[in-house]
Amino acid sequence: MSQLVLIRHGESQWNLENRFTGWVDVPLTPKGEEEARMAGEKLKAFHFDCAFTSVLVRAQNTLRIVLDVIGQTSISITEDKALNERMYGELQGLNKAETAKKFGEEQVKIWRRSFDVPPPGGESLKDTAERVLPYYESQIQPSLAAKKTVLVVAHGNSLRSLVMHLEKLSREAVLELNIPTGAPLFYDLDDQGGVISHRYL
Repeated sequence: MSQLVLIRHGESQWNLENRFTGWVDVPLTPKGEEEARMAGEKLKAFHFDCAFTSVLVRAQNTLRIVLDVIGQTSISITEDKALNERMYGELQGLNKAETAKKFGEEQVKIWRRSFDVPPPGGESLKDTAERVLPYYESQIQPSLAAKKTVLVVAHGNSLRSLVMHLEKLSREAVLELNIPTGAPLFYDLDDQGGVISHRYL
């Protein structure tokens, strides 16, 4: 049996401003830093063997704060763009309300909530899953197969892709899935990588 903890980064400046963030490097807000500290407090009973994160600073800083709080700053950390947030293309940086006025609420809802319709120049959730899941299977799963306790700090849509895979969610179900910022999501996994149990800590 192995253990996996997923954390969406703490609130970023563009989360606060209701902007499409995507691959733009945006810092954490003070609230986001506090969310990361609170996540660390909830994880003090864990001993992680390794951690994975994206190449974006909001995820990296969340991970750093969590590890500082739990006193595990010397573990192996792997950073990879495969875990980056969904790329929002031409919507990146735009306020979500302003975007709805410009393109129409229905069109923006389709871009945000459909499984396989990408925004202009960007990725759909399906596209995001097609880079996240091979990375999970090739780089993260071997650590879990070795019965290691693994921490992954990433983003709303990269983690939705992973949760869809782990929990065998349908396309329809994953569209309703929302992963809150800074909330550790814990999985007990069997020797084949199947989910025994999961819960927010």
